[in-house]
Amino acid sequence: MEVTRSGFIAIVGRPNVGKSTLLNAMIGEKVAIVSAKPQTTRNKITGVLTDGDVQLIFLDTPGLHRSRNKLDDYMRRTIDDSLTEIDAAVLVVEPQVNATDSEMELIKKLSAKKAPVLLAVNKIDTVKKESLMEVISEWSKRYDFSAIVPLSAKTGDGVEILKDELKKQMPEGPQYFPDDMLTDQPERLIVAEIIREKLLYLLSDEVPHGTAVSVERMKERPQVMDIEATIYCEKESHKGIIIGKGGRMLKEVGIKARADIEAFLGCHVNLQLWVKVKDDWRNRENILRTLGYD
Repeated sequence: MEVTRSGFIAIVGRPNVGKSTLLNAMIGEKVAIVSAKPQTTRNKITGVLTDGDVQLIFLDTPGLHRSRNKLDDYMRRTIDDSLTEIDAAVLVVEPQVNATDSEMELIKKLSAKKAPVLLAVNKIDTVKKESLMEVISEWSKRYDFSAIVPLSAKTGDGVEILKDELKKQMPEGPQYFPDDMLTDQPERLIVAEIIREKLLYLLSDEVPHGTAVSVERMKERPQVMDIEATIYCEKESHKGIIIGKGGRMLKEVGIKARADIEAFLGCHVNLQLWVKVKDDWRNRENILRTLGYD
């Protein structure tokens, strides 16, 4: 009987260090949204990579930051939940000598676990080799990492090395997902996240962070998927910004989102978007539950 190995791996780090980009690079497909803005990830995203007799199940967590509302509280709980029964963790950092308070807090959380921790020094394409050696030296003093892997999730440099190091850490166990499965996220959630990604890309300042997306309807017709989604924001002024003059901004969000949704679903998409105001929704538990943050 063939012996298989599998394990759950938490990808952790402070906001905007490239956790979701790294997850997508390791899976080889886009299963988590990416933005240059911090705090992009809100939910725990599961990505699955099956390579021969080894299955790696990745949990891409929100960036650890100080809570300012109930949504932030939910995001911190998501991190703690992800660390409960993991077989390994990847701490993603930028190539900087100093560690932030959030990173030291994460190291403290990880040290309480029995699982091996690997350090991924991301964005090595932005620094010189001499600087990178100093970064690795300083981080190696902070924790007994099972491996330290310099990489660039953006270019793919070093990603295969990280995969190989993770495979070494996986215990014997069943393969929890089919070989061809890349994520356990429902289609509606992925569609909503794609729309939110475009809001983060096109809008500035605080506006995109105060938005959430709910997919109200997905109905399949021959060769076409009809999708209706509502974008929630916190202020009337934000609603006007999202819609834009003559509806131009909302149209641009729809065009960019539709292209990615069509690539994801593999069919033509008819996407309808609405914008509604929900005052202070990030602090209202009933609305958070409705949007899937529970």
